[in-house]
Amino acid sequence: MINGNQNLLNFAHQLAWNAGKITLKYFQTSLSIDLKSDNSPVTNADRESEIYLRESINAEYPSHGILGEEFEEKPGKSSYRWILDPIDGTKSFVRGVPLYSITIGLECEGVPILGVINFPAIKDIVYAASGLGCWWNGRRCWVSQIQTLEKSLVLASLAKGYKPIGQQFTYEKLLDASGMFRTWGDSYGYALVATGRAEVMFDSSIKIWDAAPLLPILQEAGGTFTDWDGNATIYGNTGLATNGHLLPEVLHIMKDYKTDS
Repeated sequence: MINGNQNLLNFAHQLAWNAGKITLKYFQTSLSIDLKSDNSPVTNADRESEIYLRESINAEYPSHGILGEEFEEKPGKSSYRWILDPIDGTKSFVRGVPLYSITIGLECEGVPILGVINFPAIKDIVYAASGLGCWWNGRRCWVSQIQTLEKSLVLASLAKGYKPIGQQFTYEKLLDASGMFRTWGDSYGYALVATGRAEVMFDSSIKIWDAAPLLPILQEAGGTFTDWDGNATIYGNTGLATNGHLLPEVLHIMKDYKTDS
């Protein structure tokens, strides 16, 4: 199975790299921006990137299922399902901020086994598959060994908006406990944890196409990806990455978030 995972990882790595080139054609240009039903932006770059990813997967693995952010799900006839975000961080992308990414995840029988996150504008790519380790620009990478929050860099996608959803107190507790806090969000924050450059990253709301690559990447780097209840899942709707050492301390702070007020 490890050899099979290597072939799948090589394929996914090339897909993410090529999709990144597509997005760069539109990056920092005059974009046509539409709003989806949830008021989030979508561009021609999102659509063209996902079309490329879908067509490439269909050509190589026609029996595999595909779930992507911008188009309807394609049911599969095998145990594999690809989960795609053609541009994670579209809000950053349309503002010309280079921390957007292309994310690719792969499930086998419902278990996440592979993840790739490509940041084309800064030429960073992080990727992993079960049993094969986590890699950053061609070299093996691991999470950091920092043991306490007071010495840690903690990240989040948002710096506001926690009070209306009852999480303001949790957010403030995490900030107070951390050594440094930054909002280097979306997939970039999780990549920083996987490569040992940050210790904690969290999101109060996360979609499956955002989460899909994160669990295998963080686990293969020696860290954790869970929901706010500590479950290792891509279906939890909340996201939390740690270097592993800090997971108990962070979960202790988060334990009452559901009744936060």
